[in-house]
Amino acid sequence: MVCMLYESLVVFSILLIGFLLPQVVLSGFHLELSPRMLWLHVLVLLLVYFVWCWLNGGQTLPMKTWKLRIVSAEGVALRPLQAVLRYLAAWPSVLLFGAGILWALFDKDHQFLHDRIAGTRIVSTAD
Repeated sequence: MVCMLYESLVVFSILLIGFLLPQVVLSGFHLELSPRMLWLHVLVLLLVYFVWCWLNGGQTLPMKTWKLRIVSAEGVALRPLQAVLRYLAAWPSVLLFGAGILWALFDKDHQFLHDRIAGTRIVSTAD
């Protein structure tokens, strides 16, 4: 749970730098994006962050702190399509009142729903 809080802070920082600052610059030139394009910007920005982290070491910054790693169900590094699928499946998993997160309470392996869908799992890297 604490890891999710840290992840939220990192996501906020990414959005601040990668979303808000470019919007400020665009508004300085009197350019505006439609609301649909703004949401697309957010989704793509976060997709790049999460997928890049999962494909390059299997960890986001908070996951490194908590010594956690995302791997495939077979225990090897994620394939690019698998990382994208996990990211896309996490959105409804979280937005539907956290149903995909609560899923882990009832799952026999305590996995999130989006991990089941993508064929991934979270493992500890602690020695």
